[in-house]
Amino acid sequence: MTGPAELRAETGAPLQTPAQDYGQDPTGARESGLYREEYVKGFVEKWDELIDWDARAKSEGQFFIDILRARGKTSVLDVATGTGFHSVQLLKAGFQVTSADGSAEMLGKAFENARQRGLVLHTALADWRALNRDILGRYDAVICLGNSFTHLHDEADRRRALAEFYAALKHDGILIMDQRNYDAILDVGFDSQHKYYYCGDKVSAAPEYVDDTLARFRYEFPDTSVYHLNMFPLRKNYVRNLMLESGFQTVRTYGDFQETYADHDPDFFIHVAEKTYGG
Repeated sequence: MTGPAELRAETGAPLQTPAQDYGQDPTGARESGLYREEYVKGFVEKWDELIDWDARAKSEGQFFIDILRARGKTSVLDVATGTGFHSVQLLKAGFQVTSADGSAEMLGKAFENARQRGLVLHTALADWRALNRDILGRYDAVICLGNSFTHLHDEADRRRALAEFYAALKHDGILIMDQRNYDAILDVGFDSQHKYYYCGDKVSAAPEYVDDTLARFRYEFPDTSVYHLNMFPLRKNYVRNLMLESGFQTVRTYGDFQETYADHDPDFFIHVAEKTYGG
């Protein structure tokens, strides 16, 4: 059988990378495991253009590092590693980090990004709904960043994932999780300047379809390539309540890294949930 490499050698044609495929009804694709098919190689290779690591590092500063240090945390499980931005920042700051993701493409890119910066990631391919099957030990902190929790379309999956995060923590551990401000998107419409999270100024990222159970985002890159993500528009108070119902004792929510904010102003919310009563 002729494989892809042999075919390219014979024809001289470039190899075709997988494309996103949402079927006949793109807005009908609302399954929690969909993200694995959404993060195709071409999209993953461009993801850092959207983030802009330098701009992102400047915008968030020491926020996550300060939260962890203030609570004396040293071991961190990054359950939504993506291309590795936060794992790398925390490793550079001296934390012990395990980097997990459900996308093999993302983990591969994260490992390479770290290697280019003289670091080695300890990685694990893991589905949140069975997280503790694929990771070992207990951690001081679990972080789930980059609007990743919104990939879970079913409430049962969200509750299962939070239970897995809880179980992965030590008795006094914390969970740090972020999300887009879907309240603002649903109630007043989308208006983001990408000042804090998706800082790439040459990439367009905006919803092309929104209803109460779907936010379908369109990403346009300078080379005219277009990709999509189908996500569940999580409301802030819904997420806070889920965290409390999952066993966390307290939840503090920040808006774009600030403690005080008007509900519809921030682009992102960051929730800090304590497993036991604490700071």
